[in-house]
Formats: sequence, C-alpha cells, structure tokens
Amino acid sequence: MQDTKQQWFKDAKFGLFIHWGLYSILAGEYNGQKTERIAEWIMNDLDIPVQEYEKLASRFNPIEFDPDGIVRRAKEWGMKYLVFTAKHHEGFAMWDSKCSDYNVVKATPYGKDIVRQFREACDKYDMKLGFYYSQAQDWHDPDGYMARKDNSHKNYRAYLERKCFPQLRELLTEYGEVALIWFDTPMGTTAEESEEMVRLVKSIQPNCIVSGRIGNGLGEYMTTGDNFIPRLPYEGDWEVPATLNDTWGYSKFDHNWKNPDEIIHLLAKINSRGGNYLLNIGPMSSGKVPEESLRILDEVGTYVRENAEAIFGTKRMGVYPYELDWGILTRKDYKIFIHVFKPRIRAELLNIGNKVKGAYLVPDGRPLEFREETTCEGPTLIEVQIPEDYRGKKNYTICIDTEEAEPVFEPIQG
Repeated sequence: MQDTKQQWFKDAKFGLFIHWGLYSILAGEYNGQKTERIAEWIMNDLDIPVQEYEKLASRFNPIEFDPDGIVRRAKEWGMKYLVFTAKHHEGFAMWDSKCSDYNVVKATPYGKDIVRQFREACDKYDMKLGFYYSQAQDWHDPDGYMARKDNSHKNYRAYLERKCFPQLRELLTEYGEVALIWFDTPMGTTAEESEEMVRLVKSIQPNCIVSGRIGNGLGEYMTTGDNFIPRLPYEGDWEVPATLNDTWGYSKFDHNWKNPDEIIHLLAKINSRGGNYLLNIGPMSSGKVPEESLRILDEVGTYVRENAEAIFGTKRMGVYPYELDWGILTRKDYKIFIHVFKPRIRAELLNIGNKVKGAYLVPDGRPLEFREETTCEGPTLIEVQIPEDYRGKKNYTICIDTEEAEPVFEPIQG
C-alpha cells in the first residue's frame, strides 16, 4: 500500500493537470500530416527531426496566457492542486533553465518564465503546485530515451548528469515549495537510477511527493493508467490522470469532449474508490484555454462547490453490495453521502446496517425525512425522502449521519 504521508494529498480529491509546450503550436498537424495519436507526442509519432522541431520555439509567443486567470478558475472549480508540464518528452523547458538554452525564456520571443508565473499565481490563491517532469524521455537531447525507437546507442547516464538532475535541482530550489514531482514513462531507468532521483528530490524538499511513475515501484502514490479507474476500491494513496477529450496537449482536431455529467460521475466514482482525480486542460499556443474546457469545468465546478462536503476529505468507501444506476456513495467517519445523478422521489439504500441519526441535503443543509425498515424480503432498507423542489434535479448529494464511524454492509441473501 502506497502512502504519501501527506494529509493534504489524501484530502485533495480533485486537481488540475496542464499540458502545454511547443506541441501546442502544431495542434496535432505537421506539414499537412495529422497525427492519429495524442497531440503532445507529435514529434515522436511523426518522426519530426530535432532540427526542425526546435524551430517551433521561435514561434512560441503566448500573448493570451493568463496564469492568474487559470489558477483562479481552478480554485473556483474546487481543485486543490495544480500540476504543470515543466518539461514534457519534447525536452523543452517552460522555465529559465540554466543548463539548457532550449527553454521558454532564452529560445522564444515570449521570453518569460512560465513556471514562475504559475508559482506566483498559486501562491496568490493558496493552491498547491506540482511539476510534471519527463525524467527518462527527452526527444531533444541526443541521449534521452525515445519511445518505440532504438535507444541502444544512447548514453542515458550522460543525459541524467547533463540535464535531468540539474533541471530537477532548479525546479526544487528556485520555485518555492513544490507539492509533488510528477514523473512519467521511466522506460529503461534502473532501480538505482530511480532511487537516485527520489533521493535528490527528498534531499532538497523532504515533503515533496514523488509520483508513481518514477518507476521501479518507488512512487509514494499509485498513478493509474491514463483515464483508467480501478474497478474496485483501492487501498492507499492513488490518482487518476485524465483528459476532458482524447488528447492532453491541444489538438485542433479533437472535439470528443466529455460532458459535465460524465466528469461529475467520474469524480464521484474515483473519490468513492479512494482516489484523486487529476483532470487535464491543454492550452492553445496563444495561451488561451479552449472555451469547451472552460464551459465543462465551470459546470463541474458548480457541483463541486455545492457538494464539497461529500467530496473533499472523503475516505475509501469499501464495496457496497449493489450497483446504483442513479448514484454513487462516498463517506467520512459517521457520514454516508449519496451522490444523486438522476431525478428521483426518494433515495433508497438496501443492505446497509448502520443506525441512522439524521439526513440532510448537502447543498443547503436542509433536514430530510427518512425511515429505516426491515423489508418483507429480509434486508434493511434506508429510505430518504427528496424534497419536491429537488425531485426534478440531478447532480446533488444527500448526507446520512450514522452512529457507526464506517458503513456496515449486510450480505445479500437470496
């Protein structure tokens, strides 16, 4: 069981991922050829030569970038932490790196430190800030790994010493308190090399969390596959990195947006099973966040704000013996929350043996009528009446106060 030993991470439940780099300029297309894969991998998937790809830096001038606005919106959406791609696999640093001129300050007409701007905005809005750092893959460095390519001729150790370790030191010493380092795709990194990275992080910032994708089983929390959710409640600290559409970096072709209801349901499902939902936006090369991303997250944010008690600080639910087609359960000590996703007259829970002390509507604290009974078939039924003004609504929560700290699930009997 992986344990961050950081209460803020255990309670956070909802975070913002931001994928942004030179790939946003191409937006899924290079020289008339559309990538069939995720947009931020276009250099690798379309075999764009380093000398050609690095020319994109001269075109990177995000005059619409508004870090204050992005972090403020994230706060309004209820997110508790932000993870930004300081360096993705393309090898381009989004800060003023001293060990590589291939960075946003030295190589672009924009000339400003993106990481520092996020640092200042996160400080202003009391938002935890973490950095995504591609430790193994670096398609710009001659000795960095590349997926689905021949790496046998590369001196990976030289890359680590020349670029990876120095850049990690920069991020951990020059940008304040770093909540976590989000490593990715360890590929051929050995256990000893992963351990060396962990020691480096902890020697500078002992409280900085190391993500599961450091490799070799050394992460402090489990990072699932992209957009994958454990089928059952999962012990320990874990997180689902996920997208609003199909890609992570901006693609002008990807309009397969999830609707707000889907995102709300996924958030509740992940929280119920004990995890955090790290949800991504991919700004355009101008710095503008796609309008559809904002529209979806504004609606999700309303739900999160109104039902915060049923989301943040919740604990792994355990296996409820039934699948509800209209809702999901989350919990805290002495409380069971019912996330209601469809219009209903009453909320009914079967085979829960807790003694109910009271029930209320989470958005406004209104007390609700309830009853407990043993059904004709034998199991216990908890029934909560939904007020008339809510019977046509969806996406809200009900709290059941119980005498027992944890849910008591009765076995299903035939």
